[in-house]
Amino acid sequence: MLRVGLTGGIGAGKSEVSRRLAAQGAVVIDADLIAREVVAPGTEGLAEVVAEFGPGILAADGSLDREKLGEVVFSDPDRLARLNAIVHPLVGARMRELENSAGPAAIVVHDVPLIAENNLAGAYDLVVVVDVPPRTQLDRLVRQRGMSRDQARARIGAQASRDQRLAIAAMVVDNSGSLAELDRQVGDLWAELRRRGALAASS
Repeated sequence: MLRVGLTGGIGAGKSEVSRRLAAQGAVVIDADLIAREVVAPGTEGLAEVVAEFGPGILAADGSLDREKLGEVVFSDPDRLARLNAIVHPLVGARMRELENSAGPAAIVVHDVPLIAENNLAGAYDLVVVVDVPPRTQLDRLVRQRGMSRDQARARIGAQASRDQRLAIAAMVVDNSGSLAELDRQVGDLWAELRRRGALAASS
């Protein structure tokens, strides 16, 4: 099994790369999706979050209101740490479960936004960084996600710097060009991952 960490700054297009790798045959484990799954209605995770933060963080349908929870935790580091102490172990356990079911010859891609921020590079056989210049990130967040320029700058500034991400990269996908160019790069990346996976399996 080859364990790949896939990361990139907000607006870099990590999800586009992740989708293309899944289409090639990678087993993609998406940390953000799992973080939603472990606090879905009826889960032990949601019950723990409500016990910690109160029923005011629920939407009318009983699901987690992420905006309300965000207002509670993002201005208070202690409360954010308490939330992470509930959610992160559940996410980690589910990711391990999915990885264990992937099979020994699989190329498993962990789609994780904060590999650089949380010093997680050592948890993978290699890290792939999806990279664009900061001005491209800014432009995409304003045009595609409707953020103001100040909001976009704040979101970019809250993450690791471009240099910090590139410092942990074994391979880099430059996503500042066309989708056709991205397809070409992901094809090359997949060929290299398969080569490394075969080497790992034979060693």
